[in-house]
Amino acid sequence: MPNRPLVAILAYDGLCTFEFGCAVEVFGQFRPEMGRDWYRCATVAAEAGALRGLGGVRVEADGGLELLAEAATIVVPGWRGPTAEVPAALAHALAAAHARGVRLVGLCAGAFVLAAAGLLRGRRATTHWAHIGRLAAASPDTELVEDVLYVDEGSVLTSAGSAAGLDLCLHVVRKDFGAKAANRVARRLVLSAHREGGQAQFIDRPVPVRAGTRLGAFLDGVRLRVSEAWTIERMADEAGLSLTGLHRHVRAATGLSPGAWLIAERVRQARELLEETSLSIEAVARATGFGEAVNLRKHFRRAVGLSPRAYRVRFDATAPR
Repeated sequence: MPNRPLVAILAYDGLCTFEFGCAVEVFGQFRPEMGRDWYRCATVAAEAGALRGLGGVRVEADGGLELLAEAATIVVPGWRGPTAEVPAALAHALAAAHARGVRLVGLCAGAFVLAAAGLLRGRRATTHWAHIGRLAAASPDTELVEDVLYVDEGSVLTSAGSAAGLDLCLHVVRKDFGAKAANRVARRLVLSAHREGGQAQFIDRPVPVRAGTRLGAFLDGVRLRVSEAWTIERMADEAGLSLTGLHRHVRAATGLSPGAWLIAERVRQARELLEETSLSIEAVARATGFGEAVNLRKHFRRAVGLSPRAYRVRFDATAPR
């Protein structure tokens, strides 16, 4: 039997069942189509006693903190509150695991547990937008990144609010098994493998009803013809809106200006082409409306943090390593 990497998912009394479920769904689901090297998964009791989750769920763990000795990755799925004490034994076990080279993944308020273990010092991190201030106070030497879905610091990763935990878990799959594996898991979950935008989209800003069907159909049309030359004036004309109205409705619906949304959509489609095709960088630039490779490189690096070529090598499972 291959030496499959163990993902240890912590459970605690007052468990955040959504975040826990996200981790179990991605790492613990039986997936024979992913091959014999796919993850093993274990639920680890973070403390002694009954483990009750939100909604009346009771969890029976596979073992205690001793199981962390076998883990390649440890997931902290939320925490019972940003001001709730983290048991010293748990903090010590996580710090010791990290020192052995184990990867730590904090979903949503799980960042507070990693902070209590001293694992966010000198690192970038994020958490739910409502808790950013509290995490800044709890870990003042951490660089908090507010408007992202997750932060990857190599051996320590953190996600924003609850649903962003799925984005981070898929990112971990992408790192471990490549883009095609992450895309396959995302399809099984009926999710986008790459969700654009950040927490600014979700901070107390409801989407007006007027920005619904009509604008959605227009944006879908732009997506289908993203290689074309889309000026803001053309977008407004085809949407049947004034320039001011276009800005107002697109920002209300997406959290981005029309120009920024168009660039983000082009980058998203460039990602897919880099992952799933062998098109040259120049061809990808043309197919996504950037025109020249230099424009693709500039916007892609700004959005993703990697050049298109480096992204293809890092995330395409079929690319030469």
